Amino acid sequence: MQPGELHFDHRSHTQITVSAAERCRMDLQDYFQRIGFSGPFEKPDLATLQLVHRLHVLSIPFENLSLHSGQQNSMELPLVFNKLVRQRRGGWCCESNLLFSWALGQMGYAHTMLGARVHQPQQQDFSAREGHLINRVDVAGRSYITDVSFGVSCQIWEPLELTSGKEQPQAAGMFRLKEDHATWVLEKTSRTPLVPNEAFATSSLVDRSRTRVIYCFTLEPRRPEDFHAAAQFYQTAPDSLFTNKSICSLQTPTGFRALIGWVYSEVTFGYQEEFDLMEMRNITDAEVQDVLREKFGMPPVHNLKLKSEKVCYSL
Repeated sequence: MQPGELHFDHRSHTQITVSAAERCRMDLQDYFQRIGFSGPFEKPDLATLQLVHRLHVLSIPFENLSLHSGQQNSMELPLVFNKLVRQRRGGWCCESNLLFSWALGQMGYAHTMLGARVHQPQQQDFSAREGHLINRVDVAGRSYITDVSFGVSCQIWEPLELTSGKEQPQAAGMFRLKEDHATWVLEKTSRTPLVPNEAFATSSLVDRSRTRVIYCFTLEPRRPEDFHAAAQFYQTAPDSLFTNKSICSLQTPTGFRALIGWVYSEVTFGYQEEFDLMEMRNITDAEVQDVLREKFGMPPVHNLKLKSEKVCYSL
């Protein structure tokens, strides 16, 4: 491939302009600069893992906007690096957690890629496909689950200790992992949402359940290619969440921001002791690029057409 030519990713049918030099060079320091980590780090310890995980979710949005701008997402690591690091875009789990897995290896962490099945409330069951990529990390004799790309209120900010039944408080609420016959389930207990804009008081985007099941997984190791079929399905199937809703969310020091279709939300965790403040409003097509730049730190997404069909999804 000659420098600057179009690369065609046969697995995701995506054309992205990327030079040969960029494809060969994935620099850990560039990743650190992208997430604002100044280091230094001397060894793969828990404190560094916690910090890098937190900085990643505060810097790289969870988003699927490529699917709504005439492209598809790739699982080829150099292309993912180019998109999320150099282009300063976000990505969904198969991109962002793949990038994080690479960073873990570069930093010397013992880690294993795992596959999770996301809970589907409308069916009261988990998805049939292992479409959610996460990582297990072993540090000082203990195991942790890292996940830097789930988005909105179920996004963990720091790794979760792989201990069944342990209450693990984070800014978004109380998380816990439960193990049953070699299957692990992640769930979260939340505060009550406070929605001052009456126009959104009954919005389907507002989840009023106190305890929410997020996903399940086993500890069976996975490889990137194990996610190719599911990734292709979720970005092409007519009944997929990702083809029906344009999604962009980013964690903030006090909560998170989200653009779901034309609904922009700013959420403040623990605004009052038992409440999360959810400030929600509609935006116009003319505002979209400004919102992406000012609220999510993203460059323009050309040919973007927002979408919000009636499929189950909540903040």
